Amino acid sequence: MTDSAQIEAIEKEYKEIEDSRAWNQVYQRIRDEGTFDLSCTEARKSVNRNLNRYRDVLPYDRTRIVLTDTNTDYINASLVKAECVNRSYVLAQGPLSHTTPHFWLMIWQQKIKGVIMLNKIIEKNQIKCHQYWPLGESEGGEDSIVFSTVGLKVDLLSVSRHTHYNYSTLRLTKTSSGENRLILHFHYTTWPDFGVPQSPEAFYKFLNVVRASGVLEPDVGPAVVHCSAGIGRSGTFCLVDTILMMLSKGLCGSGQGKVVDVLLNMRRQRMGLIQTHDQLRFSYQAIVYGAHKLVEVNGKDPCEESSSEEPSLADESPPQPPPRTDSLTRSMIESQLTQELQDGTGTDTAPEDDEEDFDEDSRGSAPGRPLPEPPQSDGSGPDTSLSPTPDHNNATGASVEWEDKWWWKVINLAAGRSLIKQTVLLFVREAMSHLVSYGENG
Repeated sequence: MTDSAQIEAIEKEYKEIEDSRAWNQVYQRIRDEGTFDLSCTEARKSVNRNLNRYRDVLPYDRTRIVLTDTNTDYINASLVKAECVNRSYVLAQGPLSHTTPHFWLMIWQQKIKGVIMLNKIIEKNQIKCHQYWPLGESEGGEDSIVFSTVGLKVDLLSVSRHTHYNYSTLRLTKTSSGENRLILHFHYTTWPDFGVPQSPEAFYKFLNVVRASGVLEPDVGPAVVHCSAGIGRSGTFCLVDTILMMLSKGLCGSGQGKVVDVLLNMRRQRMGLIQTHDQLRFSYQAIVYGAHKLVEVNGKDPCEESSSEEPSLADESPPQPPPRTDSLTRSMIESQLTQELQDGTGTDTAPEDDEEDFDEDSRGSAPGRPLPEPPQSDGSGPDTSLSPTPDHNNATGASVEWEDKWWWKVINLAAGRSLIKQTVLLFVREAMSHLVSYGENG
């Protein structure tokens, strides 16, 4: 039932915002209209304050998950529904060490089948979530964890590791009766705090792997979706999934503004969903990408196509910035080649340590990454330009200078570590010596 006119409306809206560079303005409007004066009485009680990871990310009373049969009925988690597509999610903060038993009790009592984790345990040298599930002895952890205060035990049965995510099968057992259930744990490992994935492709495949497992279906309990605060990355995941479901059922209409309307409705159920304008922009990108995939499969279940696939390496490293000056391009190549020569093959994951240091309880938008500025020559360091220096006036000096040049490092890298490397380098060195001698004699 996918309607191309509905897809085109969202794509047109995305392009208009993109062309006018208005993402910050649109996001500010969402924050203004999507900040609701709804009560958080339970979350603000003094007895519950230490159960909140962040003091300004709290569940509303009317949508909070209520625990039973334990010393508290409070947990920082909210039930978020998209009733038009029969979707339900539990958006939660990353468990603290002392709230981990409550987290598993919630999973048991809500009959939850799947947990979708979008953060890493440690980000920017800060603990963003407690290690709440067993890692297994092979990873230096345990195969089982017992939570005696709530009468539950969690066993690790298997782990499947992929480029952008890990997929674990856990067994949750009620120790008093021996009753147990299988819990599927999906851990997206390459989504930076306060940031976005590098491309929508790997995220879309991850989403379809989750969908194919059945943990989002209405015949099981709502899936838990969490990051650190349970509002930024978690809100992005739920918004994209919901809109794609609506598009697949032809429920978005041909007018613009549907994405924002759905987000505002979700914000009435848990505060602050989607924390930056970059996350809003990525949501549109992932929706447009996924919508076109829906058209390509012609009504087939896209989960069947991607559930067994390894996510693409398309977002393994950040896109290369456009060239600004010849000097900058040479400098960037030289820096990159130097790193690769030192490391051997370089890195196969996107760097995250160059992001600004934000906690998820911060407010405002994470700044975009600026392009590196061209190096300024002040006499304190080597000049990376190709202009001649006094050392270029003799063949011996020239041979030393070659090893500092970007084109020499290109040759080094191209030659690799094969047996012909020395032959190639000697040939080039000899040829350049003749050229330099010819220039002097000329």
